[in-house]
Amino acid sequence: MKNLIVIVGSLIVAFGFNVFLVPYGILSSGISGIAILIGLITPFDIGLMNLLLNLPLLILGYFKLGKLITVNTLICVVSLSVFLYFIPTVPVTDNILLSAIYGGIIGGIGIGMILKYSGTSGGLDIIAIIVSRTSNVSVGLLLTAMNGVIVLISGVAFDSNIALYTLLSIYLTGKMIDTIHTNHIKLTMQIVTTKGELIRKDLLESIYRGITITEGFGGYTKETKQILMMVVTRYETMQIKKIVRSHDEKAFINIYETVEVVGEFAKN
Repeated sequence: MKNLIVIVGSLIVAFGFNVFLVPYGILSSGISGIAILIGLITPFDIGLMNLLLNLPLLILGYFKLGKLITVNTLICVVSLSVFLYFIPTVPVTDNILLSAIYGGIIGGIGIGMILKYSGTSGGLDIIAIIVSRTSNVSVGLLLTAMNGVIVLISGVAFDSNIALYTLLSIYLTGKMIDTIHTNHIKLTMQIVTTKGELIRKDLLESIYRGITITEGFGGYTKETKQILMMVVTRYETMQIKKIVRSHDEKAFINIYETVEVVGEFAKN
């Protein structure tokens, strides 16, 4: 089901690009924007360039984000490249302002869907998620900041008007991503279990987070238990719960939103 949503999100992104942005030379955010730029000024296909430019970052994502999110990202990159290749670049409006607005919004909806279901659209999304994991900065804000270079490139390659339309499109994309994708929100998870050591080892191998462990005992059973405390992002909770349940079906898990994080909450 998640893979299907990632593919649908990729279709939405490709539609927004080819129908609204590409016909007017408006660049999208991230690596896709660079691929569009190369496709506009060279004979190379945009879909193929998107795939080639993403390969090094997919390797980085495998080591930093784990196998699951990398597989989903690979599915997204391949499907996005295919959709960019096959969807015709035919504008639905002759108004460049409307194209910049709707292209940014539709692209943000697609990318937000992909991020929400444990994937990325590749490129700068991977870097943004890695940075967001170790900071209190949202993915959308990080992408908007990093995409400033895309605006500069569009201004040099085309003209200042295109750069401004690109800036508007990228801003709207970032706002839509933050509206749909709330994984930058930090949560505290408390896990009460009798299988603390097994869960600890599995979590440290799979999740880029530190863990604090204290001893406790059941108020009713008087049984000795371990209490594992972690600060995580929202998208990591499903994977953590799956790991905990694989070792202890009866584990008690308490999840609540964290207002502020001071200090490191990632593994050293």
